[in-house]
Amino acid sequence: MLAIGQADYAELRPELRDSLSWYYRVSDLHDFGELTAAMEFFTGKFGQIDALDSLNEYWLETEARLRSMFGVPGVQEEEVLYIRRKSKMKEVFSAAGIPFAAGEVVDDYASASAFAAKHGFPLVIKPDNGMGAAFTYKICDNIDLAHFFEARPDRQFIIESYVQGDIVTFDGLTDRRGNIVFWTSHVYGKGVMETVTGDEHISYYSLRAIPEDLESLGRRTVAAFKLKGRFFHLEFFRRPDSSLCIMEVNMRPPGGPTVDMFNYACDWDLYDAWARVVADKPVGHFERKYHCAFIGRKRRNDYVHSHDEVLDWLGGKLAQYTEFPPVIARAMGESAYIVRAESEDEIKQAVEYIQQM
Repeated sequence: MLAIGQADYAELRPELRDSLSWYYRVSDLHDFGELTAAMEFFTGKFGQIDALDSLNEYWLETEARLRSMFGVPGVQEEEVLYIRRKSKMKEVFSAAGIPFAAGEVVDDYASASAFAAKHGFPLVIKPDNGMGAAFTYKICDNIDLAHFFEARPDRQFIIESYVQGDIVTFDGLTDRRGNIVFWTSHVYGKGVMETVTGDEHISYYSLRAIPEDLESLGRRTVAAFKLKGRFFHLEFFRRPDSSLCIMEVNMRPPGGPTVDMFNYACDWDLYDAWARVVADKPVGHFERKYHCAFIGRKRRNDYVHSHDEVLDWLGGKLAQYTEFPPVIARAMGESAYIVRAESEDEIKQAVEYIQQM
C-alpha cells in the first residue's frame, strides 16, 4: 500500500507505518501540484495504480481529479459532482424514480421567494456542495428568508422543501463490480441539522433486520450511482405515512465511529473487508448479531447520571467510550458511548439513561 500525507512519517501510527510500502510526504495536501508530483513518483516507481481513496468526503473531488489524470479506476472528475452537489444528486434520483424533496439552486431572494410560493414553508437552505449541517438553515417564513439573504455566506446554496420524518440510513460497501458485500441501517433520534442548530445531543443505532422497502430503495440508489469498490452512506426520511424520501447520498464511510459500530454489531472486521475489496478478493459472510448505538453527550448539559454511574449501569454492554475534539463536538457531542445489545428495547433504555437530564 502507498500513501500520500502531510504528517511527518514518524508521527504515523506504528501499525500504519508497518502497512505501507512507501510514504510520500507533501508540505500541503491542498497543493495539487505536490499531489501530482507524488502520483508521478508512484507510477514511475511502481507502475499503474489500481485504486486511490481518501475515505473522506472533503477530498472526493481531489481524488477524482487524480484518478482521471492517472487512469485510476473509480469515480472520475466528470462524475464526482453527482455525488457532491445536492442539485446533481437530484438529477440521478429523478432518472431512477427515487422519491426526493423538491429543490433548486437559488442565488437571490427573488428566486428563493418564487420557490417558497410554489412549495410553501417551512423550507431548508443549505450549501449545494457541503458536508454535515454547516450553514444549514430552517426557513419558516418570508422574514426568515429575507434575513438569510441579508447575511448570506459567500457560497452556492440550494433550497429544498422541508420533509417531516425520522432519519434512517442504508449503509454499506460494494465490491469492484458494484455488488453490495456489506449492508446495514441506522435509525436516528434527531438529525444532525437539529442537533447543531438546537445544540442538542445525538443518538443513533443500527438495526438487526432492515425493513424491506428501505433495503429495496437503498439498493436501487446504489445501482443508480453505479458504485464500485466504495463505501456508501445513504440518508432517507421515514415520513409519518411510513413512505420513504431520500435526503442525500454520501459515497464514503459514515462519520465518527460508525465503521467501528459495524464491527461491534457483527463481530466482523470492515477494515479487512475493504482491504479485500481493494485487492479484488472475496469478502466473507457477516451476521448482524447485535444492535449497536452511538449515544452522545455534551458537557454543557446537566445529566442525571454521572459518567461513572453510566459505566456501572452499562456493564458489558459498553463496547467503546470516545471523546471528541471541539470541531466534531458541536454535532456529535464531547463524549460518546458505543453500546451494543441483542434487543432494540435494551438500546432504547440505554439512550434514555445516558441522555436523561
